[in-house]
Amino acid sequence: MEIEIDSKKNNALLNRTEVHFTVHHGEKGTPDRELVRTELAGKLNVKKEDVIVNYIHSGFGSQESTGYAKIYTTLDDAKGLEKRHILERNKLVEKREKKKEDKKKAEKPSSRTEKKSEAPPPAAKPAEPKKESGGKPAEEKK
Repeated sequence: MEIEIDSKKNNALLNRTEVHFTVHHGEKGTPDRELVRTELAGKLNVKKEDVIVNYIHSGFGSQESTGYAKIYTTLDDAKGLEKRHILERNKLVEKREKKKEDKKKAEKPSSRTEKKSEAPPPAAKPAEPKKESGGKPAEEKK
């Protein structure tokens, strides 16, 4: 596997360097994100923890992939700016628990939150007869 850096841009406002790259991987499949992070860190002389790979795309039957990565000055900068799912994919934070488990916990009633018996709804009012345009009630048909 060989990585070629296509473009490199320093973004001082966000304390990061943005890199577009191409990976030549021969007859193997698209390379693993962790392997690409390691290779980029070695090529750019930075720590692996500071490299975040946003995406790696490869075409059908192609022996090369293109990608986009960001190199932050510190891990705290990355955690403050990047979306959670990108950090999870790069294994910089742990994945959250599944939402199904959270819902199951919320559905279990506790002794404090048991429902009390509700009062019956108030009786409905009888319907008033319809009025004609003159303001008098309409005659009822028998």
